[in-house]
Amino acid sequence: MLEHLFQNNAAWARARVTADPEFFRRLARQQAPEYLWIGCSDSRVPANEIIGLDPGEVFVHRNVANLVIHSDMNCFSVLQFAVEVLNVRHVIVCGHYGCGGVRTALDEVSHGVISNWLRPIRELADLRSAELEETESRAAYEDKLCEFNVQRQVDNLSNSTVVVDAWRRGQDITIHGWCYGLKDGLLRDLRVSRNAGGFAA
Repeated sequence: MLEHLFQNNAAWARARVTADPEFFRRLARQQAPEYLWIGCSDSRVPANEIIGLDPGEVFVHRNVANLVIHSDMNCFSVLQFAVEVLNVRHVIVCGHYGCGGVRTALDEVSHGVISNWLRPIRELADLRSAELEETESRAAYEDKLCEFNVQRQVDNLSNSTVVVDAWRRGQDITIHGWCYGLKDGLLRDLRVSRNAGGFAA
């Protein structure tokens, strides 16, 4: 039923080998990414592609609305593996404008389990309501909330035991907060980066 996906895969693999005959042999030996990407599950935001990196160059965790929740053992297992085993140097939280998760978090109607998952975004909207209400449109409101959400996740990572312990050990790790524009394909640095010394340039 999905034969076209296998055909696409075979064509992709052939193109890789044509361009670089050692690509898969090199990739099979080891992954040594410098980056952990924590992003949204949205199918329009493919981490490797939008930052121009090959397989093996970025370790990726994705969930709806790019949340870093301290009780999420999936996210924190990925984080710990990236920090303690892969020794990544950069952790990137990347949200995106037009995020359906952020929009759904603002709904007054229950959407079942996903409403529970997105509750921290709704709480953040309540907390930052004065700033959000200064926006000129609903779309601008949601985009600003996307940015606030990324900032909150950077804070959550910076206060996590995995990252704090790594900084205490002297590991050079910087946490970054970015937003991706679906309309133009460009990344925006939200200037909320953190390292062991506090806010990073």
